[in-house]
Amino acid sequence: MGGWMAELNQPIRSVSGNSTPRDPSHWPFTIPAVAQLFTEPLRLTSCTVLVGDNGSGKSTITEAIAEAFGLNPEGGSTGAMHTTRRSESVLAQHLTLSRGATASRWGYFFRAETMHGLFTYLERTNISPRLHERSHGEAFWEIITMRCFANNGEPKPGLYVFDEVESALSFNSSLRMLAMFTELSRATGVQLLLATHSPVLAAIPGARILQFDADGITPREWADLDLVSGERHFLADPHTFLRHLN
Repeated sequence: MGGWMAELNQPIRSVSGNSTPRDPSHWPFTIPAVAQLFTEPLRLTSCTVLVGDNGSGKSTITEAIAEAFGLNPEGGSTGAMHTTRRSESVLAQHLTLSRGATASRWGYFFRAETMHGLFTYLERTNISPRLHERSHGEAFWEIITMRCFANNGEPKPGLYVFDEVESALSFNSSLRMLAMFTELSRATGVQLLLATHSPVLAAIPGARILQFDADGITPREWADLDLVSGERHFLADPHTFLRHLN
């Protein structure tokens, strides 16, 4: 009963491809992970982490889920109106979201690729002034903490989508972010969806980790991830790696 009730509080329970006509020979439907959405639903938990190499479909699926939920595809909430140049795929139009009956309909999309434009929009509308005067990491940290937590410091129920936020963070800041993600993932009514290349951020306790590769989407344990084993071997002996790269 506990698991069933928890799913009712999740903004998104699962994601699947719908019956809208599509051309499977065109991108992004040629990506194995995307094609898999049309053969089996993608189940999301209170915290789901997507990992995989560049081009494996992590960001494509992440941004499509955010857009299908109603979030601004360039970052922000359902109420964010800014836009520059559309670069997102058409995948959002081909997705069906199974939503939790009692879940919050609010959310926020933190997308590293378009944060400069979001900061400009938030400054212009006086929602979050002077963000551009901070370092990239400081501004990123400020906007995340401001949107994920209420004034009393409690996590705000809703869907929080993060796409490669580690790009703005130092190692120490990544550890702080891991602690914040852990707190959020344990709060009632909060759901995290995270696409990352960071073994630190992928280590959220209890997260469902999905690896994207040429075979599609596969659940994995943190210790078995390619990005974890690869970075572990590199740090143990970087000179050996360099000899192979030259």
